[in-house]
Amino acid sequence: MMKRLLKHLLKSNGILVLALLLPLQHLFGQSELTWERNEPPTMEMLIDAREVFEYEVRYGFFTLGWVDVELLPDTTYNGEKAYHLRTRIRSNNRVPFVGTRIVNYENIFQYNEKWPYSHVFWRDDVHDEEYESVKIIFDRETDKVHFYEKGEFMDSLDLEEPASGGDIIFFYSRMFAGIEKPYKLPAYIESEMGYVRAKSGPKTEMRSYDAFDEEIETYLSEGTADIDGPFGFRGSFRSWFSTDDLRIPVEAHVRVIFGNVRVRLISYERQDTP
Repeated sequence: MMKRLLKHLLKSNGILVLALLLPLQHLFGQSELTWERNEPPTMEMLIDAREVFEYEVRYGFFTLGWVDVELLPDTTYNGEKAYHLRTRIRSNNRVPFVGTRIVNYENIFQYNEKWPYSHVFWRDDVHDEEYESVKIIFDRETDKVHFYEKGEFMDSLDLEEPASGGDIIFFYSRMFAGIEKPYKLPAYIESEMGYVRAKSGPKTEMRSYDAFDEEIETYLSEGTADIDGPFGFRGSFRSWFSTDDLRIPVEAHVRVIFGNVRVRLISYERQDTP
C-alpha cells in the first residue's frame, strides 16, 4: 500500500536508483495486541490508538531508507476539530547517488461514519528547506480539488470522495483487511486523479517483524493503482496487516523493473493503553 512513498529516493543526479515510509523504540510484543472483535477497526479506534510507525524500505540487500508515520496532536479546520497525519521519508545516505533526503507529507483530515477525507495536503522538502513545495486543497464548497506548486496555482479537478493525496489509504485500507469486500480509493497526485483498488480475505499466515518479539498472524491484501506519485502508485502491489483489532499495516511489496521493493515494519508504538 505504500509502494510509491519513496519517489524521492528513486532519483538522484538523473540516475534511477530504484527506490519507491532514530533510535529504536521498544519492542511491542504480540501478547500486548488485542483481539476483542471479529471485524476491521473503525476510524475512531484508529484515531484513539495514536500509533507511531517506522518502516524500513529495502531493495534486495540495500536499505534505501525509512518511512515514519505518526498522527500528530489534533488541530482545527474551519473552526472544527481535525486531525494531522505526517508521513516522513528519510533516505539512506550510504546508498550511492542518493545523499540525504528528508521529505514530509502533511495531511489535515476529518472522518465520518464511512471514511476519512482530506482538507489540505502538502509536501515539505526538509533537506532543501523548501516548505509547501506542493499543496493540494480539497474544496467541498465547489467540489473541486486545487493543485499548487511552490505557491503557484497549477490546475483543478472534480472532487470525488473519499478525496485525499493518497496517504489516507494508511487508515482506509485497514477498514477492509481480513474481509472479502474490495475497496476503491481515489488519489489526487500532481494534478491527476487515479484509483487504488484492493481486496483482502479471511485467510491468514504467520510472519515475523522486528517490531514484534514473536511471529504474528497476518491478512494479505492484493491490489493495483493507476496513478503515479508519492502516495498514489501505478501497478500491482501486495500488503499484509496484523489480525488484531487495529489491523496494523506491517508489510508491502511493490513490483519494480528488476524485482521488488519491500517495506517492512521495524518499530511500532501505541500511545494509548491497549
